[in-house]
Amino acid sequence: MSRIGRQPIPIPSGVSVKVQGAAVVVEKGKTSLANPLPPGITCSVDQGVVLFKRADDTRRQRALHGLTRALVANAVKGVNEGFSRDLEIVGIGYKAQVQGRVLQIALGFSHPVEFAIPDGIEIKVDKQTRLAVSGADRQKVGQVAAEIRGLRPPEPYKGKGIRYTDEVIKKKAGKAGKTGTAAGA
Repeated sequence: MSRIGRQPIPIPSGVSVKVQGAAVVVEKGKTSLANPLPPGITCSVDQGVVLFKRADDTRRQRALHGLTRALVANAVKGVNEGFSRDLEIVGIGYKAQVQGRVLQIALGFSHPVEFAIPDGIEIKVDKQTRLAVSGADRQKVGQVAAEIRGLRPPEPYKGKGIRYTDEVIKKKAGKAGKTGTAAGA
């Protein structure tokens, strides 16, 4: 048995989990996430827990068993609490602001970079240099945070750019400088 796949997922109060066709739908209020069920994986909702079973013990079925359980567990946590990823902008003159559904970031280019905020994602700017990307879908939150970081990844010499708050940037030494000997003499 898959050790992750056989663990039951407790359903918090206010969250509803339904199996609709070949998908597991997790809802709370207006927030709804659907996860497809792979062939051979079945889902049952009993007494406040979600259980997954697989048809056979092939390597692929064992892998899909744990994966499906993890994705549905993330959906349950996402609609109940939500997920968040924090970014910080490092550099002189680098700053961000949200206008409507667009994130505008000044990153040292000749123009401000505009990033359209996707549906289901919320971005908060604190002190113009700290961003909080949040939403119910864990994959989408991580993807949006990675796309924003990719606009100006931290460079290894001064560390300027957009980084995750928990990220450690390995710095490189600069040029060695002049040694006092004339070149070609």
